[in-house]
Formats: sequence, structure tokens, C-alpha cells
Amino acid sequence: MNISIIILTFNSEKYLKEVLQSAAFADEVIVVDSGSKDNSIKIASTFKNVKLFHQAWLGFGKQKQFGVNQAKNEWVFVLDSDEIITKELEEEIKNTLIKAEYKAYKVARLNFFFGKAIKRMGLYPDYNIRLFNKNYAKFDDREVHEAIICQEKIGKLKHHFLHYAYENIEQFIDKQNKYSSLNPKKNNLLKALINPYWTFFKLYFIKLGFLEGKKGFIIAKLYAQYTFWKYIKSEI
Repeated sequence: MNISIIILTFNSEKYLKEVLQSAAFADEVIVVDSGSKDNSIKIASTFKNVKLFHQAWLGFGKQKQFGVNQAKNEWVFVLDSDEIITKELEEEIKNTLIKAEYKAYKVARLNFFFGKAIKRMGLYPDYNIRLFNKNYAKFDDREVHEAIICQEKIGKLKHHFLHYAYENIEQFIDKQNKYSSLNPKKNNLLKALINPYWTFFKLYFIKLGFLEGKKGFIIAKLYAQYTFWKYIKSEI
């Protein structure tokens, strides 16, 4: 069908084959690689609908917009290299684009932490814009936690895609340490002391993280640590 799927890669071999298989319904998949040393490029090259581009890292917002700019189709779906489109979502995308009522659509994401699908703690449905007409929407320039800017009314799809977010605690710590450096909050030592406790309380108690068992406790604790990093790094 006439849709372009945009995927950024960098040493993404873990899930890439499955990700690209889930994107097989698209007539074009734009893969933007920023210097992979593993088998990512080799894997991507085996799919006939893939167009591979090499681009030095620009930051998430600019890198994704670079991918969007390469798309031949007006409609694009932006997918990370650890995210998989389900068959249900594929059919909904196809049906939606037959006669699209909106210029952009939010899509739910089911996040997996340490092998477990997490449906509480504010981590599901985790809606964000993924399907849009590139003539009416674009990414901002933020280096991390990028967002799509769209002035039109936005729709919402019913089905979700899968996101294999973190396989282990070390991966979570490494990624959030990097993100907190790229996007530190304004200097505020008081918030660095208080906000991590609020983050834990909110995720574990208010948003029912305790119902996720041991992993719910670990996730709440790790996000509290991330909150501390965001505020304290700008103090140093």
C-alpha cells in the first residue's frame, strides 16, 4: 500500500528482522542508519521494500525528520528499531488510509520491560503520533524526547504496536543516563531531592505499579533515579 515506514537504526540487529517483517505491507521502508557496526545493514538489505540511507547522527528529532523527507509517499508511519507492528494494527492502518478523516493519528504502544508487558504505571496505552501525512506534520528539532508538530485535528487508532523497551536493568540505566545528559532540567537542587520520591510514589502507588509485582517496584525505582539525574546533572 502507499505508505512509507521510517526506521532509525544503530546496531539494531536484535529485533530488526522482526521489525522489518512487520513492515512488509508498506510499499516503502526508509531505514536511516547512523553507523551500525553489527548486522543491521545486512539484515535491512534483504528486504525488497527497504531503501537504506546513511546519515551521521543529528539528534532524534532531526534524524527522524531526515527519514520522513526521503519518503516518496505522503503518508508515513514512524517506527523504532525495537518496535513491531501487530497484524491488528496493520489492518487498521490499511483501513484508515482508504479514507483518512485526519492528517495525523496517535497510536498506542505496549511496552515490554525485562520481558514483561507493562499495562499500568502510566506506561500503557502510551499514545503518541506515529501515523501522519508529512505535508501537515513534522518533527521538532529536539535532540531527545522529540515530538511531532501538527496544527490539524488529530485522530486515534484503536490497536497498539509492541515496544521491546528494556531487556535488563543495565540497559535501562545506560539509556536513561544518556537521556538525562541530553535533556537535563534547570538547576534545582530542591527538586533533585524531592521529585524522585514523588516519581516513585506516583508510579508505584497512584498508577498501580505494585500490581506489576517485583518488576513494578524496580521500574518505579529506576524512573525515580532518572528523575534525580535530570535535576542534579545541571547542578554540576
